[in-house]
Amino acid sequence: MKNQILKKILILIILSSLSILLYACNSEETLTGREDNKESPQITLDFWHHYSAQSPENEILTNVLIPKFEEENKGYKINAVSHDWADLHDKFIISASSGMLPDVGRLDITWLPEFVKMDILVPLDKEISEFESVSSELLENALNTAKIGDHYYALPLNTNTKILFVNKTAFNDNDIQIPSTMQEMLEVAKKLSGKNPDGKQIWGLCEPALSGWNVLPYIWSFGGDITDETYTKASGYVNSPETVEAINMLKELYKADALTGFNSGDIPMTDGFGTGRYMMIIDGPWKIAELKGSYPDFQYETADVPSGKGGSVSVLGGENIGMLKGGNQEGAWAFMKFMTGSFAQEEMAKAGQIPVNKAALQSNTVKNAPFAPFLDAITKAKIRPPIATWSEVDNELSIAITKILTEDADTQKTLDELAIKLDALLADK
Repeated sequence: MKNQILKKILILIILSSLSILLYACNSEETLTGREDNKESPQITLDFWHHYSAQSPENEILTNVLIPKFEEENKGYKINAVSHDWADLHDKFIISASSGMLPDVGRLDITWLPEFVKMDILVPLDKEISEFESVSSELLENALNTAKIGDHYYALPLNTNTKILFVNKTAFNDNDIQIPSTMQEMLEVAKKLSGKNPDGKQIWGLCEPALSGWNVLPYIWSFGGDITDETYTKASGYVNSPETVEAINMLKELYKADALTGFNSGDIPMTDGFGTGRYMMIIDGPWKIAELKGSYPDFQYETADVPSGKGGSVSVLGGENIGMLKGGNQEGAWAFMKFMTGSFAQEEMAKAGQIPVNKAALQSNTVKNAPFAPFLDAITKAKIRPPIATWSEVDNELSIAITKILTEDADTQKTLDELAIKLDALLADK
């Protein structure tokens, strides 16, 4: 009996030793990750953007850029989600309160001050060691759209501006040269306005709105402005003699039936220009595609915004790519660096996105692109005030100029009153 008990004990000891040995082998195999049979785990990065779901740029993003990034960065997978422009802005605001923000976002440049005030963007120059070396490869004035206060909260992703489009046939038929100065534009717009052979009104110039995006090229080119350089004061700027002169030119054109487009019921800009009802427009690179699609036989020419005492100065638009707080910073920065690199920038140029990467701007793809006429204007364009209260400032500016043009309000008095309102808004920037 005693021998049998000893045998059972010995068997149990042997079995236990085998179990420990097998566990140790399995543990070692687990720790090594079975690298020959298993892939390393991936981190998913959420990227919210407003490339239209059916657009060429979204197709390039989905089929070219994301696969390329994931191939070069094996540890990451991009979950790209498309939203409408206005919906995306609101989604960022709503998601901020619930802490459900993405890692990376494509942001309109006018959103940045608001989002910085909400404290949802990472200050890149403070937290990313590579910021200076990467940002030095990008256009300086486009990069300035990402600077709010003392820090940079994004990288420029693509840029745009506006230039002058003229009806080539009408200019040739009337032996008129494309205006190179604001005074020439005033004279040409008046000369080309009137009735066409069908008795329909022709306007020399169209502006579809009277917001900062529309009127700032005139104000800046006349040598005026709406705030000081620190965006803290409007008095002495929005009501300066130069700004008054710019608005008075628009007022003179409106009173002479040579300017329209911003009133309810007016002909949309593309249709009015393409059908010969508007002789001149100032618009962005998207107008080329719109005219080609809707009015393929329409003949037009382009030129820089006519100059004044301030030179030829247009307004800078575009989008930035930003890193949201609470996300994966290392992965987000890798994707941002990739999207602003020369490869991604040149690929997006094929879809009509104007690059901000200096190397991509020198490529044949960009030099031969339909948007090539805009490249020089971009280098001279200025940014709208990067302040959190910009939407309120912009709205007050539009109301004041509409009153001056459509109600014949006194320009100086109206802009003096506007200056007081804007000073209060700038104090809350």
